Amino acid sequence: MSDILIHFEAGVTTLTFNRPDKKNSITGAMYTALADALLAADADAAVRVLVLQGDPTVFSAGNDVGDFLAAAGGAAQSAAGSIASPAFRFLHTIAGFSKPLVAAVCGPAVGIGTTMLMHCDLVYAGDNAAFSLPFVNLGVCAEGGSSLLLPQMFGYHRAAEALLLGEPFFAEAALEVGLVNRVVPPTEANAFAQAQARKLAAKPLSSLVETKRLMKKGQAALLAQQMDEEGAIFGRMLREPAAKEAFSAFMEKRRPDFSSL
Repeated sequence: MSDILIHFEAGVTTLTFNRPDKKNSITGAMYTALADALLAADADAAVRVLVLQGDPTVFSAGNDVGDFLAAAGGAAQSAAGSIASPAFRFLHTIAGFSKPLVAAVCGPAVGIGTTMLMHCDLVYAGDNAAFSLPFVNLGVCAEGGSSLLLPQMFGYHRAAEALLLGEPFFAEAALEVGLVNRVVPPTEANAFAQAQARKLAAKPLSSLVETKRLMKKGQAALLAQQMDEEGAIFGRMLREPAAKEAFSAFMEKRRPDFSSL
């Protein structure tokens, strides 16, 4: 069975992370499938809304560690850290998606599992949701436009706490700072997001698209520039000693030692 399930019904395309044995960690192939599905949905007049979801226990543990290890080991341009990688292609695609994007998030949403939500229009969280942005702890930097969008959304000091410390924050805190629209029981999150998506699908698509475009117009060029800069720095840092130490420590089940780095 596919790691990304694609379902279309009544104007709504739903993309479901379906790799529960790996906590829905995202591989290069999954990023490609996500980006291709987003592009197809954007171009298809029958699609009016797109929903991203996991299951009631986990949204996504972030980038697949095996891809990170390959990139940290100096793999070629297709590696996870390359600006031309499937991950960064997915991020640019979701950032440029013209139609309404709705997300249902339960359980862990790690790294890109959180940054992708900043490009969604409506986000509904289970009360078990746990968001984290552990980029610094992995010896890399913010990605997905989060270095621009998070300070705008959270305010600088809360964004700094989330990005510099990389510690988890939970559903109610995410609601307070505006990352999510509503917190519901985990078993209800996907259904609630679907109900909201159906409400959107019943509205005139041109009005939805133009309203979204106008809201995002002022920062579109700056966001694209920031994402490119993040991607270039991320790729470089992924091959530097701090990232190598972080991932070695992960594999060896020990605390990383950054004292000389």
